[in-house]
Amino acid sequence: MWEVRGAEDEMSDQTPEEAYSGGPVGALRRIAFLLERSRAETYKVKAFRAAADIILPLGDEVSERVRQGTLRDLAGIGASTAEVIEAAVEGRTPDRLARLERETAGPLVQGGEEVRSRLRGDLHSHSDWSDGGSPIEEMAFTAIELGHDYLVLTDHSPRLKVANGLSVARLTRQLGVVEAVNEHLGSGGFRLLKGIEVDILDDGSLDKTDEMLARLDVRVASVHSKLAMDKAPMTRRMVAAVQNPFANVLGHCTGRLVTGNRGTRGQSEFDAEQVFGACAETGTAVEINSRPERRDPPTKLLQQAIDMGFLFSIDSDAHAPGQLDFQVYGCERAEELGIDPDRIVNTWPVDKLLEWAAP
Repeated sequence: MWEVRGAEDEMSDQTPEEAYSGGPVGALRRIAFLLERSRAETYKVKAFRAAADIILPLGDEVSERVRQGTLRDLAGIGASTAEVIEAAVEGRTPDRLARLERETAGPLVQGGEEVRSRLRGDLHSHSDWSDGGSPIEEMAFTAIELGHDYLVLTDHSPRLKVANGLSVARLTRQLGVVEAVNEHLGSGGFRLLKGIEVDILDDGSLDKTDEMLARLDVRVASVHSKLAMDKAPMTRRMVAAVQNPFANVLGHCTGRLVTGNRGTRGQSEFDAEQVFGACAETGTAVEINSRPERRDPPTKLLQQAIDMGFLFSIDSDAHAPGQLDFQVYGCERAEELGIDPDRIVNTWPVDKLLEWAAP
């Protein structure tokens, strides 16, 4: 298992000729992580994660293929990935990895370190079961490597068909996978928690039955449709959702997009006094969504939320392992605005978090 490193890591100063001990799988995964962290296009990342999956079960056969020059005979191993594997097998830092370490491994943002050091987990993440790009176990391994005590898996609910939302049957199967991952990880102190990003429907109800929601540890409730709904019905919709005892976190509350390859989108209009007031009454956390293209809530709303004295959750909304590092963007905002870390629910130990999230 490779280790995520910060800007101060010695590897950032290595030249391609220097010794490398991370192994070919570690090199491929590290390259993929750094590409995701730097917001590279998904197609640029897939080849490296796929190559890692291909060679992982081969063991010593990989070194033998490098010696014999038959590495590229493996389906899915191309010129770029073969170059990385060959260098790592020979104990050299691959050129591409060395370049990425120099160019992308530094801090994503100035500030936020103190809040980030207090975070114990992340309540909003996606796997390839919905619209994420990596398997559940890869997300869990990366969360461990980032120092988390827990990660909540929150793939989408069925209303969001474009994101391959989970039916009751698929979610039930996924819960079994989460249990298997935790069993495999053993008692090392990390827990993958069962969750969902559940759609807030037009009338404010949630896109899952109470029976299914009750089987989960944490639930993020978000609006994904009819984002331009008039202010009054949107307010009623969001208040109704927040008042649902199964709603733990109000996700990316305005739905805005401020940059990125999906374009931009204006924010939904709602009465913040009513919506945030309902959050304060019910103990529902307002998410500080850390995706750079969202920065949601906007600063003005975030300042209003702070003044109302309720809870927050700083989440990555990661759709790939490298994006789990996006949390620092939200931490920087929280630190700049002076949010008390004790009001951020994912600074809490897992037992306290689960007690809070229970309906």
